[in-house]
Order: sequence, then structure tokens, then C-alpha cells
Amino acid sequence: MAPAGPGLRIARLVTELTAPAVLVTVLTVAIGWHSARDGVHGLAWGLLATVFASGIPFAYILGGVRRGRLTDHHVGVREQRRLPLLFGLASVAAGWALLAAFGAPRPLLALVAAGVVGLVVAVTVSHWWKMSIHTAVAAGAVVVLVLTFGVPLLAAAPLPVLAGWSRVRLRAHTVPQVVVGGTVGGLVAGVVFATLN
Repeated sequence: MAPAGPGLRIARLVTELTAPAVLVTVLTVAIGWHSARDGVHGLAWGLLATVFASGIPFAYILGGVRRGRLTDHHVGVREQRRLPLLFGLASVAAGWALLAAFGAPRPLLALVAAGVVGLVVAVTVSHWWKMSIHTAVAAGAVVVLVLTFGVPLLAAAPLPVLAGWSRVRLRAHTVPQVVVGGTVGGLVAGVVFATLN
């Protein structure tokens, strides 16, 4: 049970705002918009990628919650994470293949590829340990934003810290789990996105 007291409502709000589905949606649309020759086509590419990168996986999770197979939409029980993560991996990989086949902009393909690699790592780690996917995605998003838009986007650096704080405050993760999540997410995004972009 989550603790009561000051900051709990804020922690819940931060957890929802920094949820992987939210951050992936915003980031994918931003990179799609930025990477195309014109904003309209870029927005369309970003929205298409979002369907596979966050829409379909999140719908699967919500379906699991409704059917009682998952306890909550953050998949807080480690033992329940494997199938949603594998489903998400399949969806993101299929999205990448579709985007590549239709000639999506290179930065968007690099972003989705980073998502595939990140999900492979998450599936592997989650077999033994409950690494924070919230902080992994938040840190990865900051790295991608800085690589795409430049140093001013370092202003987003508090994002993984806030996400991590909220997860610890809600007792969804320990400090090591959020630190490792943030480190892994930042490294995967930095290496894969920078290499393929």
C-alpha cells in the first residue's frame, strides 16, 4: 500500500505525467515533427510511430487490468511484467519495420530502434529485478531531446529525477531501482539513437 502524508498527491500526479506511455507519445511526436521536411508530414510520421510505440502496448495493459490479469496500469508487480513487455516489444518492432518500409525519417527510426533495444533490456532485467521503466524512459527522453534540439534541452534533466522521486515516494521502486533504470535508459538512448540517427 502506498504511504500517506505530504507529497503523496504530487507523487501520484508526477508518476502519471512521467508514465512511459505519456513520455513516449510526446517524444515520438516531437521527433517525428522535427525530423521531416515539413511539420505536417513529420507529425503524421510521429503519430503513426506513436500507435505502435505506446498506443497498442498501453491498450494491451489496460485490457489486462480490466480482465484482472494485471494489478494496475503501471504493472507494479514484477512477475506480471514479462507478457506486457514482450507484447510491447513486438508492437514496437512491428512499428519500426512498417516505418522503415515506408521511408520514415531517419531520426524517428533511430528513436523507435532505441525503444526496441530498451524493451529487450527491460524484459531481460525484469525477469530477476524490478528496474524502474519510468526513470529509464524519462532519462532516455532527456538524452534524445538534447541530441536532437541541443544543449538548451538540458533544462529537461530534472525529469528522470522527478519520475524517480515519485516512484520511490509511492513505494513502487527502491532508490537503486530508479537509479539503474535512469542509467540504463540514458545509455541505451545515447548509444542507439546517436549511432543510428
